Amino acid sequence: MICEDIGDLMTQARAGSSWMGLDLGTKTIGVAVSDRLLSSATPLHTIRRVKFSKDAEALLQIISDREIGAIILGLPRNMDGSEGPRCQSTRAFVRNLARLTDLPIGYWDERLSTVAAERALLEADTSRKRRAEVIDHVAAGYILQGALDRARHIRTVT
Repeated sequence: MICEDIGDLMTQARAGSSWMGLDLGTKTIGVAVSDRLLSSATPLHTIRRVKFSKDAEALLQIISDREIGAIILGLPRNMDGSEGPRCQSTRAFVRNLARLTDLPIGYWDERLSTVAAERALLEADTSRKRRAEVIDHVAAGYILQGALDRARHIRTVT
């Protein structure tokens, strides 16, 4: 089930389960997971993309192993908020993934998530080689943490 709004995703997500955040790139998919309390995101690893069926198989294995209850994908909007070809590609990936799982899948605006991840890695004095290895799943962590923070805000307001 595809949810355009975090509030809808919250009502559809499996209670007591972790969420998974994805930073979908053309060559890699960064993966992060939350704790069961939905308070913090942890970068997990990066999947090298091969073709959709192999990529989905890897993601479904993580979903099963980690008992994931919802999926958040970064939506790469343009800086003016419009949607370009990368957004269309992400939405197509989500439509295909939704055919393989009954989990709710939502979007989170990922503008500048990679920049924030890069900045954090630079502040941690991470080598250039190591940054290249981890940037995608660190960015996925930023995407997921943003969605978790929004979900927490929605819970406290209602």
